[in-house]
Amino acid sequence: MTNVPHWCSYVAGKWLDGGEVFTVENPADETVVAEIAAASVGDIARAVAEARGSFDSGGWSELPARERAQILHAFLDHLESARAVLVEVIVAEAGQPVFFAEGIQFHSTLAIARSTIDLYLSMAHEETNPVPVDELVRGGATLSIRRHEPVGVVAAITPYNAAFIMGLQKLIPALMAGNSVILRPSPLTPISSLLFGAAAEVAGIPPGVLSVVVEPGAAGAELLTTDPAVDMVSFTGSTAVGRAILAQAAPTVKRVGLELGGKSAQIYLPDAVDRAAQGAAAVVAATAGQACIAATRMLVPQERKDEVLAAVSQAYASIKVGPPSDRTALMGPVISAGQRERCERYVALAQDRGGRVAFGGGRPEGLERGYYFEPTVLDLPDNDNPAAREEIFGPVISVIGYQDIDDAVRIANGSDFGLSGQVYGGDVAAATAVARRLRTGAVNVNAGLYSAYAPSGGYKHSGLGRERGTDGIRGFQELKHMAIANLR
Repeated sequence: MTNVPHWCSYVAGKWLDGGEVFTVENPADETVVAEIAAASVGDIARAVAEARGSFDSGGWSELPARERAQILHAFLDHLESARAVLVEVIVAEAGQPVFFAEGIQFHSTLAIARSTIDLYLSMAHEETNPVPVDELVRGGATLSIRRHEPVGVVAAITPYNAAFIMGLQKLIPALMAGNSVILRPSPLTPISSLLFGAAAEVAGIPPGVLSVVVEPGAAGAELLTTDPAVDMVSFTGSTAVGRAILAQAAPTVKRVGLELGGKSAQIYLPDAVDRAAQGAAAVVAATAGQACIAATRMLVPQERKDEVLAAVSQAYASIKVGPPSDRTALMGPVISAGQRERCERYVALAQDRGGRVAFGGGRPEGLERGYYFEPTVLDLPDNDNPAAREEIFGPVISVIGYQDIDDAVRIANGSDFGLSGQVYGGDVAAATAVARRLRTGAVNVNAGLYSAYAPSGGYKHSGLGRERGTDGIRGFQELKHMAIANLR
């Protein structure tokens, strides 16, 4: 951790001293992980001005793509060399099990970051279009070119639940495309993102091209979403905040990329009901259900619902809940006391509206400190229950019965959200046919895929645009058309 002087923001190649001090808490035991010197609104305004200047100068954006790639690989090399520090930080600030922090947040994310660089280099960023002979006009253009250029200055705002993943998922495509970026992580888990500043220094990313600003409130974030010098806002977080960002960005007509909330469904076809316990465990293990893509609505044949409830309850009873220091624990805490109270509130609302707690529903015994909540199974009578309508963001899964496949699709699509989904079936063709009917940005049929080549993003209230894949890269680019004629 000593690579980050004074635990402070990194702006235009310099670490900022002073400022209001706030603390980052370990949700596993309520201890203080670190004290952070907050960036002021003035500091964040300077980060914007420096980003604008760095972009307009062309020093980064006009650098050949392979040279940017070389620098970004050096950036990733430094992060890899800091594995022990980063894993320790991720575990401490988020309270997540070590196996998830190291295996997914660290190793998988860095591999995807490198693949994203390769993907960018494989794409055409300037293409010649054919001009049909019968469209030619005397004296008119004879050459048509489509050119993909960087958007400019990007404000990247990331959530608490996967700060390292989301940070790199935005930084690498944005920087590879030639943009200058101000990263503003969640104040609940900002420390791992500060290591990006240290890596930028070592790799030689020019001052102003990448700044990392940390604040305890939202005043600086609002500046990033309203300042005319910012061309784009890329945000991952709640739908409510996403709506506010859209309103804030509207007067300056910024490009806005949003990956927002979800209430994803996992559908079990009759020949795959035996997979339900395994699918339910995946919802809460590692992240305690704090994932926007978590499939927290489990749809099963009505006549086998009791069987599924028993199997899922048994699976949840076998999940050990505890601090990351206990390597046998599969699930840690939620991020804060407020998030735990939200879980408690929705469990109570579910019961008030006819639901039943099949397992869990409270605070686990023997864990006096830390924000723990039991993995919880709710037996819901229908999809209108509050626990089926709203994103809880905790280790709570709802089991709902369906009458037939059409009913399952109707229930799955009967949501304001559309971020992800899952279909399980022994007949892959039948399961894939159901997947095609779901109104959601991604569907996993029998298994998932986390890859630089697999885009993520939502329909409806789950967001705008895509991250990862070619579409994710294009999201950080403007499209210019050039029509060219020869005057001679």
